[in-house]
Amino acid sequence: MSQLALIDDDPWLAPYHNAITHRRDRYREHLQLAPLKDLARWHHYAGLHPKKSGSGYEIVEFAPRAHALHLVGDFNHWNPESHPFQKLDDGHWRIVLPKDSGFGHLSSYKIRVTGENGVHDRLSPFTKYAHQDPENHDFTSVCWNPPEPYQWKHEQPAKPASPLIYEAHVGIATEREGVGSYEEFRRNILPRLARLGYNTIQLMAVAEHPYYGSFGYHVSNFFAASSRFGTPDELKALVDEAHGLGIAVLLDLVHSHTVKNFSEGIREFDGSPGYLLMTGPAGEHPDWDSLLFDYGLPETRSFLLSNLAYWLEEFRFDGFRFDGVTSMLYHHHGNTTFDHYDKYFYEGVDWNAVTYLQLANTLIRELNPEALTIAEDFSGMPGCCRPPEEGGLGFDYRLGMGIPDYWIKLLKHSRDEDWDLNAIWDQLANRRYKEKTVSYTESHDQALVGDKTLAFWLMDKEMYWHMAKGDENPIIDRGIALHKMLRLLTMVAGGEAWLNFIGNEFGHPEWLDFPREGNDWSYKYARRQWHLADNPELKYQGLENWEKALLTLAREHRILEASPAQLLNIDQQNHCLQFERGNLVFALNFNPTESFSDYEFPVHRDGEFVHLLDSDQAAFEGHGRLAPASAHPAPDKRLRAYLPSRTAVVFGLR
Repeated sequence: MSQLALIDDDPWLAPYHNAITHRRDRYREHLQLAPLKDLARWHHYAGLHPKKSGSGYEIVEFAPRAHALHLVGDFNHWNPESHPFQKLDDGHWRIVLPKDSGFGHLSSYKIRVTGENGVHDRLSPFTKYAHQDPENHDFTSVCWNPPEPYQWKHEQPAKPASPLIYEAHVGIATEREGVGSYEEFRRNILPRLARLGYNTIQLMAVAEHPYYGSFGYHVSNFFAASSRFGTPDELKALVDEAHGLGIAVLLDLVHSHTVKNFSEGIREFDGSPGYLLMTGPAGEHPDWDSLLFDYGLPETRSFLLSNLAYWLEEFRFDGFRFDGVTSMLYHHHGNTTFDHYDKYFYEGVDWNAVTYLQLANTLIRELNPEALTIAEDFSGMPGCCRPPEEGGLGFDYRLGMGIPDYWIKLLKHSRDEDWDLNAIWDQLANRRYKEKTVSYTESHDQALVGDKTLAFWLMDKEMYWHMAKGDENPIIDRGIALHKMLRLLTMVAGGEAWLNFIGNEFGHPEWLDFPREGNDWSYKYARRQWHLADNPELKYQGLENWEKALLTLAREHRILEASPAQLLNIDQQNHCLQFERGNLVFALNFNPTESFSDYEFPVHRDGEFVHLLDSDQAAFEGHGRLAPASAHPAPDKRLRAYLPSRTAVVFGLR
């Protein structure tokens, strides 16, 4: 035995024992430096805070290389000299504003920093609320201290045993052409998600970002909930109401990089390079046009750990989806082919980032043992979803990023009658032992302009003209059938959790394109057309009904908590595939023209199987060729059933 569970479970890792031990020992050494909860308290004293006595405000900023700091704002008519900060011994600066200073709730302000690079008005790195001027797009910090603080109504839900995740962007969650709000999402979208059966929401673009079209991935203010969508209290109300519905809320967290924007961001806040970030070429991401954190700096780790604590404590988020983990883990940011284990341990690994992620996952569990963390990592780093003490990074799940890419590639380049079912099964089943995967057919990445959603790849422009019930069209018929089959196959065979991007549950017909100069700043494609799913005369409703049925099946039979799916039969000649998971049997017939009246395939047990669900039901815009609840004896562990073309059928033991 190696004394490292990660290696015991994967003997191919034995040659990398020293590297895996090294990352575990680095983690242990950092734990000994100071309690993580102490390192994650920076937000409790940095930035703007009302004094406990109610006698005014205190602002503390970390600017070790600055020459002088002054507070400017509407309360002092933006006077650059009247309110200087006092420099403290530890690199912090402090100013106290008495009760009669005129500074209070909704006051606008900035920090005037005098440093090596001159004099500039900046937003505090710990800004908790910022407004963007609609004319010049400039951001200003705003004091958020309402007379009556938000009163939480609901307890946080328990950690989902198998997350059913709704990836959502508040701004596009509205039908109208404009920016949606926290309040609209709370009133209109949360009830939909509860009705459909999701138990987790993954909220995108929450941390403030200067450019709306960045999808929230170019963060400027890490502690500020975006004011585009409403107030901090309105975000709290959204999270609170989700909790009341039994839905956990994850924050799509960006600790992988930050904007280059000088006035809004943290870049050179104290007037010199190296403020929380790497310097020189190593500090710039060549593909994202952004700046990179220096995870080796104690103050950077404290800043980011405090950011985690802030979102967990202040807004009661139930965990995080960490964006850009691959970029964090490697100095080359993933621009290589991960075709050998050496790539994970010897070639370009940023060990400071590895240690930070281990510490981050540990802190999150200390603050909330029920919290959930997901890594966006396409490299396949061994141990990503294993505890740090086992030599891992500590995440609960990693995104199965290869799955949606595989489906899109297949749809772009192959006819479905030519699909290799063995290759499809290998793609879905290929994941690391004891490391959980979030499976999905498409996320926001596939929905963006320049690409197409799964529904649009399948049906394209025909969706504009032939989605009315009663309008028979072979392209739509094929598209709807495959849309349902691919989602079932991916959900059940691809992982231990499921993710759907907002609107794709009913086959939202168009790409996603934020307002920009190239589209005349239009919101036409930056919204969701909910009326399509709500109209009983359209076929979109059938796709949404199928999603609800799948979620119900997964929840009631605890499918995603079960051991990985076991293959029963691949029949490449007839394009049929059968497998088991969670004591259920799944039979799929991808054949575009042939139905099989008495198809026989092996199962792992004798008994009588009952037809639980099929994609061909009329409620799912199918042809109704099967009888629900019908019995199917399986003598000698052989099950016989009618498998219509382009249909998925689910059986359970009586």
